Amino acid sequence: MPSGLKSMFGGRALIGTLLLIAILSGCANANAGNKAETSSNSKQTSSNNPKSSVTLTISAAASLKESMEEIAALYEAEHENIKLTMNFGASGSLQKQIEQGAPADLFLSAGQKQMTALIDGKFVNADSKVDLLRNRLVLIVPSDASVVPVSLEVLQEKDFGMIALGEPEVVPAGSYTKEALENGQLWTMLQPKMVFAKDVTQVLTYVESGNADAGFVYESDAKLTSKVKTALVLDEKSHTPILYPAGIVAATKYPDEADQFLEFLQSAAASDVFRNYGFSVAE
Repeated sequence: MPSGLKSMFGGRALIGTLLLIAILSGCANANAGNKAETSSNSKQTSSNNPKSSVTLTISAAASLKESMEEIAALYEAEHENIKLTMNFGASGSLQKQIEQGAPADLFLSAGQKQMTALIDGKFVNADSKVDLLRNRLVLIVPSDASVVPVSLEVLQEKDFGMIALGEPEVVPAGSYTKEALENGQLWTMLQPKMVFAKDVTQVLTYVESGNADAGFVYESDAKLTSKVKTALVLDEKSHTPILYPAGIVAATKYPDEADQFLEFLQSAAASDVFRNYGFSVAE
């Protein structure tokens, strides 16, 4: 073959080879691009997945224990991705825990004083606060008590020994009790008989066990046991209205989930549970 033809065929072969390489390279890049796009879409779908597990810590007044445990079970049954951890105690103690940085997403207090302090200190979001429930203050005695007071003045008599109440500086029920007794000019007279408790649950225990002849608790607490009976319902005008406010803790990592649970606490289903335990729903 003449050298000119060899050169021409050699050039065509080279061009063909280069074209083939370019086509194969383009296909490879396209496949890589498709894989990258698929991976990106997968990550986006994963990041938008609302079913990721979330644990909310609820700090609630001790008097809410039974009702809140029942409500938590209802909520978790409807929200498989939500786990509720309950932390019960005196409202004042819970307030201090939150101020000191203890984990909490939602705070339910048995008194306005503790909630107001946390809002003022920017520990609870002010715009999230709602007055959730109402309660009444009652005087209880052991179920087998032979003497049942018909008035607070009877507590001064010798027939009555120790009188249990929550520590007024920490326990809202104790604060309400102090107000009522001061209004009746009885606080100073009865102080020698008083035994102070860390929360209303402990007051209930003192009266149940007979270690106190009488005690001041919420109406909802008195309904929890057959070992005590209600002697008196205190005049609501004798003390500050008993309201249970709730609010979202500012430091929560899950504000949306906390807000959703707070909304559930105001639902008809939750309200029915609260009423069954002796609370009334705040208007």
